[in-house]
Amino acid sequence: MTVVSDHQNETPYLSVLRGAAAEQSTSRATIACVIPAYNEEDTIAEVLTALLNQSRLPDVIHVVINNSDDETFFVARDFAGPHERTYRDLTQLTEVFVHDIGVNKDKKVGALNYGFAQVCDDFDYFLGVDGDTVVDQYAVEHLEKEILSDPRIGGISAIYTVAEMEKKGITSKFLTAGQRAQFAAFNMDNLLRGRNMAVLGGQCSLLSMEALKNVMVDNRQATPWVKDSEVEDSLLSLQIKNLGYATKISARARASVGGMTTLRSLDGQQVKWNYGAIDLMWPGQRSNTPGQPLHPNLRLRWSENISMVFNILTRISFLMLLAASLSINAYVFYPVWLIPPVVAIILNLRIALSIKGKTGRDIAFALLAFPAEAYLWLRMGHFVRAWSKFFARNETDNWAAQARAERGAGSAHLMPAIVLAVIAGGVVFAWLNMPVNVQSAILSVGWPVLYITTMVQTVFMLRKALRGHRGFHA
Repeated sequence: MTVVSDHQNETPYLSVLRGAAAEQSTSRATIACVIPAYNEEDTIAEVLTALLNQSRLPDVIHVVINNSDDETFFVARDFAGPHERTYRDLTQLTEVFVHDIGVNKDKKVGALNYGFAQVCDDFDYFLGVDGDTVVDQYAVEHLEKEILSDPRIGGISAIYTVAEMEKKGITSKFLTAGQRAQFAAFNMDNLLRGRNMAVLGGQCSLLSMEALKNVMVDNRQATPWVKDSEVEDSLLSLQIKNLGYATKISARARASVGGMTTLRSLDGQQVKWNYGAIDLMWPGQRSNTPGQPLHPNLRLRWSENISMVFNILTRISFLMLLAASLSINAYVFYPVWLIPPVVAIILNLRIALSIKGKTGRDIAFALLAFPAEAYLWLRMGHFVRAWSKFFARNETDNWAAQARAERGAGSAHLMPAIVLAVIAGGVVFAWLNMPVNVQSAILSVGWPVLYITTMVQTVFMLRKALRGHRGFHA
């Protein structure tokens, strides 16, 4: 039976069917799965169905619903209770518990810690799966085998890709293709760096219970996840690494995550991610969490941020110099300027070809050049917004901002375009009021500097495009 309490009182719903999971064989490691769910009525059934269809079932599954005002609980409740699955003549048992903890000011962090409290004393490993993440049939089996293969591993993450959306509309399809390319590039970078994972993403990661408990002791925390950081998974990954454990990305386990289908929602997500990473990278103490600029897990983050700075400078400089040259009839086209976009297409195509389950849209996104370039401009806007918010020290709830954006509220995503337009207007006005000799001097210095910078960038792109993928698929 299932005990259901009054939702208005915001008390937990909890399946009371017990005993089936306890009868599982004790000859193998035990895995507890926790799914934090916030308004996931459209996806939670598919998420649970995929978990219950695993070649290696989790020993128990806890769905922790928080701050939801949709039908997530009622959809998940249909799965509550014991489940049995026979795979290759091996019968496995698991049990699903469904909790609704009502209003939860700590949001996903609070849901994860609630789930951890239910399982921390009885299981060897903690499997975190997001409420919109559908795992491949063999994901849990691969994660378990890999983490058991080396006792130094404190956590291992699946390879994520953004699921193809059923929604129609050119914007949704464009953003989905862009996110798939972005995830693939990030995954491949991690796979080729000794499979060292900078962030054990909450979408689907298997964590050692011992490592989580040691994090609590070493950092004097009451819970593994703390709300000090905008990216709770990144902070926990750093803490696990600080204890001497390895944080890895799986070579085989895969999961499909829900993507952002509007400019608003993508902006909310990416600004939160960027802001949280900056908070961990930047030196100094903020709240109870110090910045760790030299942490090995953050090297890829620094590389990404430095690369983004050069992308912004070269693109804006090119547009300004091109407009300035045309305004005084001084522009001369040199074919050498075709090299950078051609190399960019080659790199994007290699990334697209590395995606397991790639589609024609993934290939077209890379080959047509313009979609990839447009998506990069969006990412540059997210990057600038995140750094601006960080230096402004605005006390904003980026989780709430993302939730509002996903509901279609807010216009913050337009701010980078507005600022760029204002700056461009000011530059044009200043340019038109300069003497011709000053204009010529600026162009004579600006173009060579841009040429050298762009060629350096192109060399790095070419190096990435030509590197071997060693059989990995993103």
